[in-house]
Amino acid sequence: MKVAIAGRANVGKSTLFNRLAGKRLAIVNDTPGVTRDVREADGRLQDLSFTVIDMAGFEGAEEGTLEHRMWAHMAPALEEADVFLFVVDARAGVTPLDEILAGEVRRRGKPVVLVANKAEGRTGEVASMEAYALGLGDPVAISAEHGEGMSDLRDALAEAFETVVPARAEGDAEDADEPDETVERDVSRPVSVAFVGRPNVGKSTLVNRILGEERMLTGPEAGLTRDAISVDFTFAGRRYRLVDTAGLRRRSRVTETLERLSTGDTIRALKFAEVAVVVVDAMQPFEKQDLAILDLVVREGRAPVIAFNKWDLVEDPDATIRAAREAATRLIPQAAGIRVVPVSALSGRGVPKLMETVSQTVERWSTRISTGRLNRWLETALTRHAPPAAGGRRIRIRYMTQAKSRPPTFVAFCSRPDALPDSYRRYLVNGIRETFDLPGIPIRLTLRKPDNPYADAD
Repeated sequence: MKVAIAGRANVGKSTLFNRLAGKRLAIVNDTPGVTRDVREADGRLQDLSFTVIDMAGFEGAEEGTLEHRMWAHMAPALEEADVFLFVVDARAGVTPLDEILAGEVRRRGKPVVLVANKAEGRTGEVASMEAYALGLGDPVAISAEHGEGMSDLRDALAEAFETVVPARAEGDAEDADEPDETVERDVSRPVSVAFVGRPNVGKSTLVNRILGEERMLTGPEAGLTRDAISVDFTFAGRRYRLVDTAGLRRRSRVTETLERLSTGDTIRALKFAEVAVVVVDAMQPFEKQDLAILDLVVREGRAPVIAFNKWDLVEDPDATIRAAREAATRLIPQAAGIRVVPVSALSGRGVPKLMETVSQTVERWSTRISTGRLNRWLETALTRHAPPAAGGRRIRIRYMTQAKSRPPTFVAFCSRPDALPDSYRRYLVNGIRETFDLPGIPIRLTLRKPDNPYADAD
């Protein structure tokens, strides 16, 4: 079942969404119109399991405005829903906008559960009775913030589901004689790919182009995306979870509470991602904030890919991409060889190549090297360039092993870890990167003193 939460702005839809999802996914703030994109999650209410959909609030805006585009963007979600949770604010009472939107929902002919939110205590319960006037049945008085009334909401949802099941069964019976297509399902966990970057570099447009549909709200306004929105997608037989995020500005410029929440949501999405596609404006490449974002991606240990967007505006493509790749290697040495893929989110040029690069990068990021191969390489590396002596005493590196992958993390057992220069550590990391074909991903090397008490003896 798909359950869409509908209602005007600021009635508590996102709070209810988070309550049903069982965790804080959507940003909640008193500012009207915080939610701008469709967000889906696995929902659960006691014994009921379903897909819950959060949507932008209806504000009755004039055609051509951002608010009107936001509502028009919700239309596919309204069509896909099996059941509506129509939310009103019990404390504010029924407004003309509630009545207009109730008519929109009613015309779709699907089961509706009328929810009177913010109905804490006896006063709220009395105020919720006003919602009867909408003609959507008995209102269920709840407090999404405090979790009150959830049992009553569960019962109302179960009753609505029962009206949907017979209609579905009838449709299945009509299609019973039609041959089924055999679809090979990939049941493995999807690769999480976060699209990050400065505001207005085309992240949402690029995600829409990859998906082949207008899933994310786009427009000329900077900062349209506020929540981190994830959508599942399959490319070349492999499952991905694409996460569109809010633009990241310099910390000193982030002043409003809502923007701080959006920034925090983006950083959380990045920490849980496997690949981070850093979208860079090809007409204004590698600005200070671009480099700060790339540095954050590498420090978090994610697998980075640079999407050089707005490629359709570049006048000298060959010279521009050569300069971009040289600049990436020079400016981001901690991920030397990072892949730079020219794309145009508007035309779709380069998008298949971008997804191929994402696939290749996550494979490198997940690399495991056997201890035998690693130590044969280490022996050669030490012979070619021995560690320098520090304070007149030799530094011996005796053994190396890979502790984990994602990102590749190595431990070298060294007689005097604190005395080994950073330059020699970089020599080892670069050697691992070159020998084992690991360009463009973060590599971590930890130095540890062996347990043998005689290991430090010359």
